[in-house]
Formats: sequence, C-alpha cells, structure tokens
Amino acid sequence: MYYPRLRDLREDHELKQKEVAAFLGIDQRVYSNYEIGKREIPTHLVVRLADLYNTSADYILGRTNNVTPPLH
Repeated sequence: MYYPRLRDLREDHELKQKEVAAFLGIDQRVYSNYEIGKREIPTHLVVRLADLYNTSADYILGRTNNVTPPLH
C-alpha cells in the first residue's frame, strides 16, 4: 500500500495537498484520492513525486523501505 507514504512524504516536506497537486498539474481533490487510496496513482505521477521528494519510485510504491535512492 503506497498511499500512506504519499501523505507521510508530503507532511515531512511541510507541503499541503494543494501545493503537491499544483506541482503535478492536477486538482487537489484528485490528489487527495491518491493519498487515501481511493484512486490508483499513474506511474508518471509517481516518478514526478519521487523527483519532488528526492526519493525513489520504489520507496513510494513500497518496494523498499530505504527512503534515500541508491547512488548510480
């Protein structure tokens, strides 16, 4: 379940849903539905969020618990 991580990352960066939604170019209500697990988040938005939060898509999706992306 990825959606709790969306909220946690946003709160850790002291952002409001409206700010993240604006960054993604979507409505705040749509973003809210991603955070509560009502809608599946598209892959391209996961990638944008990973860039915003300087983490990996794998962390957001729950495939790893390492918030810091590996160095390449």
